[in-house]
Amino acid sequence: MITNKMNLPQPFVDAATSDHQYKEHRYSVTEVLGGTCEAVLKRRHQGEADEDVADSIWRIFGTAVHEVLRKATATESQLQENWLSVPIVGDYELSGIFDLYDDSTGTVTDWKTASIWKVKFGDFSDWRQQTLAYCWMLRESGFDARRGEIVALLKDHSKRDAKIKASEGYPPHPVFQIAWDFTDEDFRDIEDEIIHWFARVTSQEMVTDEQLTPCSPEQRWHKDDKWAVMRKGQKRAVKLFDARDEALGFMQWLGSQPSNKNRELYVEHRVGEDTKCQSYCSVAEFCPYGRRLGL
Repeated sequence: MITNKMNLPQPFVDAATSDHQYKEHRYSVTEVLGGTCEAVLKRRHQGEADEDVADSIWRIFGTAVHEVLRKATATESQLQENWLSVPIVGDYELSGIFDLYDDSTGTVTDWKTASIWKVKFGDFSDWRQQTLAYCWMLRESGFDARRGEIVALLKDHSKRDAKIKASEGYPPHPVFQIAWDFTDEDFRDIEDEIIHWFARVTSQEMVTDEQLTPCSPEQRWHKDDKWAVMRKGQKRAVKLFDARDEALGFMQWLGSQPSNKNRELYVEHRVGEDTKCQSYCSVAEFCPYGRRLGL
């Protein structure tokens, strides 16, 4: 259910409201790259979870960007925002909408809106897998797709930071581009991954919410506990450790150095978290793992 606690104008409410209806046994590329638990719960509890319009703004922004780019004129060799469906097993099917496909180069391009932190951290495995899945679907449909590309608009980019933080990996422009050339082995791997995902989801559909197998740590964006060696009066850690004993040992060694004489050191425990569950999963309240977290 969409709420509007800030009493934003009706156009915002309309833009945040989706009339999408799930079709039985049809799962999208985005879902297949996530957890089966989340995919099943979204179908079972569609419309039950509250979401405020104010928390949907970035999704609205992303939709607006896609709409503007969709209206651009494509060349004769390009297809824009085409919907695909590929049968997997029985009456199950994989669906997806790619933003752009250029048959002259075999390239699938997907538009993204992202934070500059995505670029700074350099983890693009999810983007790679998504374009790889689209290429696999196109190949199953008779096209010679073999390359994936992401063009991302960085919504929080700063010209000032681009100048003074260039050495820290800050992206120089508010648009970021990355591409991959896929091999036959890549296509075999993604096909195996897709088939195994559908095998898991068929099992998940047969059990109750409480019996569902939670998403994997990677799918939950899990962060392990860390122990930080700190200097009193400073916010940034001197060094992070996976184990408390290692942190204590380093703190003792650091304290023995002449440069740290009379400087107070201490170890701070930073509790791990499942970032997606706690901040980005719309069905966490129905999930057995989410309930154990108190969500």
